[in-house]
Amino acid sequence: MAAAAAAPMPVAGAGWWDLVNGSTAWQDGIFLSLAALYGLIAASSFIQVVRIQYRVPEYGWTTQKVFQLLNFIVNGARCSIFAFRRQVHQVNPEIFRHVILDIPGLAFFTTYAMLALFWAEISYQARGLETEGLRSGFYTINGVIYAIQVLLWVLLWHNPNPSMIVLSKLFIAGLSFSAALGFLLYGGRLFFMLKRFPIESKGRQKKLREVGRVATICFFCFLARCIMMCFDAFDKKADLDVLDHPILNFIYYLTVEIIPSSLVLFILRRIPSKLRLAQYHPLNSG
Repeated sequence: MAAAAAAPMPVAGAGWWDLVNGSTAWQDGIFLSLAALYGLIAASSFIQVVRIQYRVPEYGWTTQKVFQLLNFIVNGARCSIFAFRRQVHQVNPEIFRHVILDIPGLAFFTTYAMLALFWAEISYQARGLETEGLRSGFYTINGVIYAIQVLLWVLLWHNPNPSMIVLSKLFIAGLSFSAALGFLLYGGRLFFMLKRFPIESKGRQKKLREVGRVATICFFCFLARCIMMCFDAFDKKADLDVLDHPILNFIYYLTVEIIPSSLVLFILRRIPSKLRLAQYHPLNSG
């Protein structure tokens, strides 16, 4: 007699995605894990600020120190938001919830745009060009960006419809794409400039690797952020601002902020050497 057909095996782990997303315990665990990771990065940045200040207090607020301070602020804000995610989700009116969730992303853009500005200034100085326009342009661009975001918040407040939320997310996606191009342009320009530099030295090789690695990490970080924000804008099932998508939140923030920030801060962990007062000479703006 012919053997009976084997019954289909049950799919292992079927429905685990919905199970995790719908579980309050899993939601709290994932959000607290994100808060802990952001807290570690914030603490690391704060320690770096203290170390730089202790090592070379005569330098004042250098780009390196401001970059570390902004990282501390951004990651500290993310840590607080995820630690109190349920309270944030209950904030009323709803527009305040959007403001709380959007501000760290804008500050993240400003923080890493400052790094691209620093590289641009090095490239301009090496070619004997004026750098004052770069810094003023940086402030102007950031001012315009924050003004546009405030306008979007006001429009969303007066007309809270899905299309305005999509527009706000596409605005962040556009910023991320612009940042990716900035790192590709100025990071690549500085990398090839250092590569053509005639003097071979250990410091030059370290700087070459540092710029190449950081530029690559930041380029792919902001490109991934752009793609994911576009996906979030047009797919209602992938809303990153709600409580019942903890897995998507974990993947998104781990990919576009936590891992890139950790790698960049590790690569840029070196602090200036301590100078004797007799050896210290202040530099002019050039």
